[in-house]
Amino acid sequence: MEEAARQTRGASDRTPANRIVSRTVAVWDLPLRLWHWLLAISVLMAWFTPTVYDGLHRIVGYAVIGLLAFRLIWGLMGSRYSRFRMVGVRLRAAPHYLWNLRRGITGRYIGLNPAGTLMLVALLVSLAVSTITGAMSVTVTFFGVWWVEDTHHYSSDAVIVLVVLHVLGVLLMGILQRENLIRAMFTGRKHIRNRL
Repeated sequence: MEEAARQTRGASDRTPANRIVSRTVAVWDLPLRLWHWLLAISVLMAWFTPTVYDGLHRIVGYAVIGLLAFRLIWGLMGSRYSRFRMVGVRLRAAPHYLWNLRRGITGRYIGLNPAGTLMLVALLVSLAVSTITGAMSVTVTFFGVWWVEDTHHYSSDAVIVLVVLHVLGVLLMGILQRENLIRAMFTGRKHIRNRL
């Protein structure tokens, strides 16, 4: 009887109880990925074109307004990980998440983690302020109005600062979680690791 128990224990010891299986799951759909990269290109073009290529700067600014409108619609009607349904929950979790990040505790999220959600909201708000004040500044009513021009200038600077933080955050999370998040934004798929 003891021999049988020892053999059973021996067999179970050989079975990898903590084996990790990796698979990929579709997270970001094609419209969201196209939006992301078109927005990135548009923001960079807008940053490098004012006063030198004003016409192009204006066109790109209107394109960003269109992209923001699409994102709001897609946030309500898009696929599961495109929708805004978890934004409130993740924003409330963001301070605790950022505090834990100091110790390298990242957790695993299929969609955006709380820090990513915070960045999404900050970027969308900053872009909205920047583009709306930019559009206002070329109208007869608001042309040359100091607070419109200042708000456009400072919110545009804030967008670039947030973009740099976003890229650094993606690189940091990629290192901490050993996952190529940039490739995931091209393919739309993320690696999910499950314990057996």
